[in-house]
Amino acid sequence: MVKFDIFLILLATGCSNNSGKLPSATTYTSNTTSVADYQYLIGPGDNLSIFVWRNPDLSGSFIVRPDGMVTTSLVEDLVVSGKTPTNLAREIEEELGKYINSPRVTVSVNNFLGPLSEQVRVIGEATTPSAINYTEKMTLLDLMISVGGLTEFASGNDAKLIRMVDGKQTTYELQIDDLIKEGDIEQNIDMLPGDIIIIPEAWY
Repeated sequence: MVKFDIFLILLATGCSNNSGKLPSATTYTSNTTSVADYQYLIGPGDNLSIFVWRNPDLSGSFIVRPDGMVTTSLVEDLVVSGKTPTNLAREIEEELGKYINSPRVTVSVNNFLGPLSEQVRVIGEATTPSAINYTEKMTLLDLMISVGGLTEFASGNDAKLIRMVDGKQTTYELQIDDLIKEGDIEQNIDMLPGDIIIIPEAWY
């Protein structure tokens, strides 16, 4: 059933805009996201450390709820999911400004999970098909190490990368066998949040 589902996904993506091979350059950018200016987005399950200068009673650690919100001492049901720590700090300052004079807030993130849009998914003939949390400057090789590489049945050079570019689902060809087995570093392209990699089974 799993293999059949992967076949259906490949069939569906074949109808999308197909730009063929990715550029050989290691940095690939779309219209909305680039490796160079990537900023982490907070998501459910993240542990936030919120520090309010000179107000220790308002500071503390907070777990982002499944609904993407946290509740602090003075601010209830504050939406934090999908925001950068810096943007969230400025919003908290604005809210706290209703109660205290000129608050200064710092937000840091521990135990990163991130929203689903920040994950990179690998399905098919990987040793451990998984959804991996995106990290800054993640490459294809980093991702393959995270999922344990390819199975003995994988056709790595027939793998596909599905990425949203200019609001459209675009499919690219990947040469994972060349990267892992031949050490062709030109195939070690940068990953972006939301990428999906499909690795089919070889047909013998």
